[in-house]
Amino acid sequence: MKANVLRHGMNLWPPFLFTGIHVTTISADYRHVRVELRMRPWNRNYVGTHFGGSLFAMTDPFWMLTVMHSLGRDYYVWDRAGEIEFLKPGRGTVSAEFHLEPALLDQLRQATASGEKYLHWFSNDIVDAQGEVVARVRKQIYLRLKPEARTASASAAD
Repeated sequence: MKANVLRHGMNLWPPFLFTGIHVTTISADYRHVRVELRMRPWNRNYVGTHFGGSLFAMTDPFWMLTVMHSLGRDYYVWDRAGEIEFLKPGRGTVSAEFHLEPALLDQLRQATASGEKYLHWFSNDIVDAQGEVVARVRKQIYLRLKPEARTASASAAD
């Protein structure tokens, strides 16, 4: 699927659309994503700041999606765990960016080459319009090379 098509689809997806989450960028190679959360009456908490669940939701799928699209169909890629640390009240429009570096992709391929599962923690910040960190999110991704991909690469090496 083309990144631009996925971006438009995610922006129309009800869990994002109705919470004010907007995917502004997905690079063509899926290695960079930028997402915003706009303040809406329905995503404010009792004290007038962003609801914590919306802050976490704006980051939820993107590490898995970037890794999945970058590594290709030869890998199982799943979210395994997640955590969020709230550092200051989030007001106005907040954003998060995801950057997947080629060196990290090489590390993930190497760690899964034998077919064993590999768990990797990713971290990123949610920042306000002034660039101040309002929350820090960590996601653990499960990766495993599919058995048929190991067999195919072993046959090609023979």
